[in-house]
Amino acid sequence: MKNIKITLMLAALFLMNAAAFAQDDVLPAKPYMGRLFITNGTVHVGNGSVIDKATIEVNNGKIVAIHTTEVTIPADAKKVDATGKQVYPGLILSNTDLGLKEIANGVRGSNDYLELGDLNPNVRSIVAYNTDSKIINTLKANGILLASVTPEGGSISGSSSVVQLDAWNWEDAAYKMDNNIHMNMPSFIRRPGRRFGAVNPVNMTDPAKAAYEKIEELKNFFRQAKAYLAESKHAQTNLKFEAVKGLFNQSKHLFVHADQVKQMLAAIDFAKEFGFKVTIVGASDSYQIADLLKANDISVILNQEHALPTTEDDDVDQPYKTPGELQKAGVLFALNDAFDEARYRNLMFNAGTAATYGLTKEQALQAITLNSAKILGIDDKTGSIEAGKDANIVVSDGDILDMHSSIIRHAFIQGREVSLENKQTELNRKYLTKYGLTQ
Repeated sequence: MKNIKITLMLAALFLMNAAAFAQDDVLPAKPYMGRLFITNGTVHVGNGSVIDKATIEVNNGKIVAIHTTEVTIPADAKKVDATGKQVYPGLILSNTDLGLKEIANGVRGSNDYLELGDLNPNVRSIVAYNTDSKIINTLKANGILLASVTPEGGSISGSSSVVQLDAWNWEDAAYKMDNNIHMNMPSFIRRPGRRFGAVNPVNMTDPAKAAYEKIEELKNFFRQAKAYLAESKHAQTNLKFEAVKGLFNQSKHLFVHADQVKQMLAAIDFAKEFGFKVTIVGASDSYQIADLLKANDISVILNQEHALPTTEDDDVDQPYKTPGELQKAGVLFALNDAFDEARYRNLMFNAGTAATYGLTKEQALQAITLNSAKILGIDDKTGSIEAGKDANIVVSDGDILDMHSSIIRHAFIQGREVSLENKQTELNRKYLTKYGLTQ
């Protein structure tokens, strides 16, 4: 028995050492409390405007000014020459399980995105966020500097938090905590699974009836929460009701995950009955009721543009056209990349596709910067390159929405220049060296 214990201890030490050596040698950037000038770049502000040959002045991590004339740069200031380059606000993933899900299938220990139970508004994604995720550094190298990390599962999944992607731990990463509660709207239609071409007969109940029953159950939860929160004193503290307090005073948004028109109509009903600020996530059929969404001040996060149409009756290019139709109707919307296999790094290319189907390039950029910031409630701090905001800035050789020319050279989070190194750049160098190639 003693020999077995020693063997197990040695094996554990070996695995720990192997894991340590396998980590990317990428450290979070140190704070930069000084002046920074990004000079002579084409600045895409993020609000639809573009400024040629502009110089961005940053002090202690905040944008001070955008100069359009020659400016004297102090000798002790840091200077980044962006001549001939494109300068953008840091891109924002508005709904993701980044840092909560590492290896989706087969390695349970790398995942912490799903909680047991149906009603979990008190679950907080931020405390499970893993800053050592291998995926994070690949996103920074593509210009994505902020993300809203979201729990999954149940009817009410919990609260999401916005993180900046260059941190030692979740406390350092937190940009805005617990700002939105996520609810999954039940489906009104049956989408049967298939096995060897046959329809799976599981759960053959009336889906519409079941959906209405679930919606009534969710409404009863919020009615009870409203009554609880109206009390001046409580005999016992109810953590679930306390967690949704911000929905009633509108300090938090209710993010409703829904694609079907009936689901979105139910979300509008929640907004009307409880006075909630509602954002619909997914929203693939939102183009059908765009005017109604605008009339009820409902914002939208389109989860994935590079996708097949929702139904066989839709136009084959409908996912590409939906952003343009929402823009035309005046709906506040953000674009996202929720495709697990791409690991979220095609965010800007989703926007680039939308720019060929009804959006201008600057409108598409706004849908992954300032619009995202507005929906997440962080537009006072980020989302555009404007005085007073955090210096979350990306410098690219070319158009960041174009896969061919989007080559990121510099990225700054709150004025700190962050590393663009990641596992993929390490492998690239490794095999260039092996085969005697040059970059």
